[in-house]
Amino acid sequence: MKLSEFQLAVAEEFGEGYGGVVVADLALAAFGGRTAKEALADGVPAREVWAALCEATDVPLARRHGPAIREPRATS
Repeated sequence: MKLSEFQLAVAEEFGEGYGGVVVADLALAAFGGRTAKEALADGVPAREVWAALCEATDVPLARRHGPAIREPRATS
């Protein structure tokens, strides 16, 4: 997941205004209490940050790939 895809997923899931608050203010247990913004700045991959945000905010499993992000291809 690219940073731009992360930003789109956050905006679509939480809204433009609230999404910024979630990223900047929500302490994520998965990252020792760091916010998503801090985790990204520390080099944590956007996909991992998105997964932690989804877990912390109870995003339904069906939307955890992000609204504009394709689901992974099935492998045979």
